[in-house]
Order: sequence, then C-alpha cells, then structure tokens
Amino acid sequence: MSSKTEDRQALEATWFELTRETMPDLAVERGWSVRFDHCFQRILLDNACGGPWRDHIAPPAYKNAPLATLRRAIELGNEAIEGESDLAELNRRSLVWRRKRGPPGA
Repeated sequence: MSSKTEDRQALEATWFELTRETMPDLAVERGWSVRFDHCFQRILLDNACGGPWRDHIAPPAYKNAPLATLRRAIELGNEAIEGESDLAELNRRSLVWRRKRGPPGA
C-alpha cells in the first residue's frame, strides 16, 4: 500500500472520528446549535472549500476531497473544539453560501 493511500485512510478515519463521535459528543456541552455528523461535515467542508463543498468536490466528499482540503476541514473542527474558531460563525458562513440564511446584518 502506498503512503498516499495510507495517508488518506488515516485522514478519513480521523475525519469520521471527529465528525461522528467527538464533535457530536461535545455539542450539548459546548452549546453548539448543530448536533449531527452530517451538519459538522457540511460546515467544516464548506469552510475548507470556501463555498458549498459540492461545488468543489464530487460526492462522497471524504473519498474525493483533495488531501489538503480534508486536512483543512479537520483543522477547522479541531480549532472549534479548542475554542480557536467559532463554530456558530462557520455555520452561518456555510448557510449564507448555501443561501439558507441571508448575509450578516441583512
């Protein structure tokens, strides 16, 4: 197995642990408005891509995202956990990009 394949498998495992276990487990304690894995995945991937991830990555995103994008999405999740990034703001940005919410101040 190549190191690139091993790197992707390790990143995917980290991604799923982060978004399916760690972040949902912390959601209530942290007062996050989102609770489900797919919501965390949307927020982190949209922000890693700079817009709706489906505009940049073919589904399934975890398999098709460039390694740098997947790494950035994981970094954003870890920053939210550490309080270095505001998950609510990341979510607002994602929703604005998706036209689910108006721009701030609108």
